[in-house]
Amino acid sequence: MNEKILVVDDEVAIQDLLKLDLEFEGYIVDTASDGQEALEKVDSFNPDLMILDLMLPKMNGYDVCKKVSAQKSIPIIMLTAKTDIIDRVLGLELGADDYMTKPFDNRELIARVKALLRRSSNVPTKPEEDAIVNDEIKIILNERKVLVNDHEIHLTPKEFELLHLLVSSPEQVFSREHLLEQVWGYDYFGDTRTVDMHIQRIRKKVGQYAKHNYIQTVFGVGYKMRRFE
Repeated sequence: MNEKILVVDDEVAIQDLLKLDLEFEGYIVDTASDGQEALEKVDSFNPDLMILDLMLPKMNGYDVCKKVSAQKSIPIIMLTAKTDIIDRVLGLELGADDYMTKPFDNRELIARVKALLRRSSNVPTKPEEDAIVNDEIKIILNERKVLVNDHEIHLTPKEFELLHLLVSSPEQVFSREHLLEQVWGYDYFGDTRTVDMHIQRIRKKVGQYAKHNYIQTVFGVGYKMRRFE
């Protein structure tokens, strides 16, 4: 079944161009012109991925992203005309998986769409790999579910991939660059702050129910998952 993509932008020309290019790639595409319509389309259209502009009427992209990420595991690519790193970081903190700054190359955007969809649908099927456990953390792979002390926590697709990678290799030190390469799956044009923001969100969510501090910062290098038994 072809994946469904929701394009949210108040510029009709951008909507039409992205819709044309994405449909040419075989995707089913719907559009929204403001934040409120975007939330309605998330429920009615049930997209597999959302391309979301930050500057929207009625409700801005930040609030849309926050609401969607709190309820659903939909990969989100944020579009912004701003170049300030603060805007991009805030978007990532609120649950976006990626961002692109306008004007952007449509070919690059499509490459990122494909990478995010491929990663979010890449679920291991071997019975012996159904679950990975590190003390209080249990990742149920075929359901893409994470439990911390039997409490389910909601993770975005990128957060899930990062945690999965770290829990799969406890005590191994991963550089930020390596995490970008492994989890994002393409030549990323952003900076390593992207990884830091996702790690920060994972720590906060796991920390709601965990007794231990699992993800350790290795200063000057990156991160590792501490092993507990």
